[in-house]
Amino acid sequence: MTHSLHRSGDIESQKKDYVWFMYQTKGVNDVDIKPRALEFIAVAEAVGSENWGDVKSGPKLRFPIEEIKSKLSDKSRLRGIFTKRSQVVEFLKQIKAKDLGMSVVITGVLSEVIPACREAGVTPHSVNYSLGVWGKKDDLPDDTTLSITTMCGHHMIPPKFVNHIMKRVQKGKMTPQEGAQELAEFCYCGIFNHIRCANIIEENT
Repeated sequence: MTHSLHRSGDIESQKKDYVWFMYQTKGVNDVDIKPRALEFIAVAEAVGSENWGDVKSGPKLRFPIEEIKSKLSDKSRLRGIFTKRSQVVEFLKQIKAKDLGMSVVITGVLSEVIPACREAGVTPHSVNYSLGVWGKKDDLPDDTTLSITTMCGHHMIPPKFVNHIMKRVQKGKMTPQEGAQELAEFCYCGIFNHIRCANIIEENT
């Protein structure tokens, strides 16, 4: 999905950042999706998805998993993250084997994602690219801040809040991990990579 395409920052850092999605198609497979959604969650959990959620009810870093499961509906959109290519490979292998009839999207650095698909025996249906940011960029936040805010594709994490968190870490009032956790709770669909975020904070405070 396009809201996950514009993650920015150091390329080596982005190689530890993968987004996964489960999507249904209106009028095709959008009825009674809960059983299939639960299987997606089971696979994601089994391979260690560090964060995931349903935009209708929030991410697992903020709400209990059982609560998110209980609120699944035909309007649900499951989304989450991995931090290792091996997780992507195993996730795709298991989802392919289950043949649940739902669309799967993986976002990440193409030099990592395409080989992962090949290893999993999956041929991508299509590929979307981010062409970067165009126009007047002088008013954008600094690159470090953008590397964090762009991990929430709906831009629910304001740059000033990121700066506030980083200042608190600098002053020793919280750890980078605690700061990343606090930021992640504002990304409702669960694609914020708090592991990567903590590393970015640690490297820049």
